[in-house]
Amino acid sequence: MTWTDIFNGLGHFFQWTFTFMEKLGNGPNLIFWLIIVSLLFVWLRMQAKFNKEAKKNGTLK
Repeated sequence: MTWTDIFNGLGHFFQWTFTFMEKLGNGPNLIFWLIIVSLLFVWLRMQAKFNKEAKKNGTLK
């Protein structure tokens, strides 16, 4: 088995995978955006909580 065989195999696998992606349409993009926005809000809430606690302890810079 050569490197060419490996890369050709990967190429065929990705081409096969992308045929399914085409059928899914915009669904995966929507799911990724929902996950990203949800995690962003969680992170912002946690940051506000940590800032409030740091201000209470006098360690906020």
